[in-house]
Amino acid sequence: MFVAMNRFRVIRGAEAEFEATWRSRERRLGEMAGFETFHLLKGPAHEEYTLYASHTVWAAEADFAAWTRSEQFRAAHRGAGGSRPLYLGQPHFEGFTSVEGI
Repeated sequence: MFVAMNRFRVIRGAEAEFEATWRSRERRLGEMAGFETFHLLKGPAHEEYTLYASHTVWAAEADFAAWTRSEQFRAAHRGAGGSRPLYLGQPHFEGFTSVEGI
């Protein structure tokens, strides 16, 4: 199993717009071999930002890598930059390979 996460520091006050952007985007993950689940997670609020993480689970890291090179990936991320910045800095990617599970 491989878990891919991107963390976003969303500017305070832009949370609703950020969430709406995710809800309205074209989702093509289900078309990909090895895709298992997706969640957009909302974390703690800080003085300048609220922490969010996109979280996808894949059967294997190779399945995730295939997604990042696919037409489905390009379609899902088309226009992701938007017209105004909603978060501070760049998203921070973290990938995890399962070593134990139940």
